[in-house]
Amino acid sequence: MCAMSSVANEMIRLHAHVCKGLADPKRLLIIDALRDGEVTVTDLVDALEIPQANVSQHLAVLRDKGLVSSRRDGQWAYYSLTSPKIIQAVDLLRQVMHEQLDSAEA
Repeated sequence: MCAMSSVANEMIRLHAHVCKGLADPKRLLIIDALRDGEVTVTDLVDALEIPQANVSQHLAVLRDKGLVSSRRDGQWAYYSLTSPKIIQAVDLLRQVMHEQLDSAEA
């Protein structure tokens, strides 16, 4: 058996790291809310009806996992996805889940 290269091991570690960021329903809602571009924490609180402290905690996790970035403009912090491919990945996972639901109902 051939040992995995250090690059392959690092990619698997990074993959798991990013997936942990997706492993919460509220974080998925935040990602979806960022689909069309950057928003403030206040925008997210209003749109998702989640307390500000909770939104901030989830944004910190998403930032740590490399899924969102922030920029400050005066008193406001704006958040956006680090890549549009994040939406593509989430949408692809949803398609798989729809297929699974459809086959379970058949």
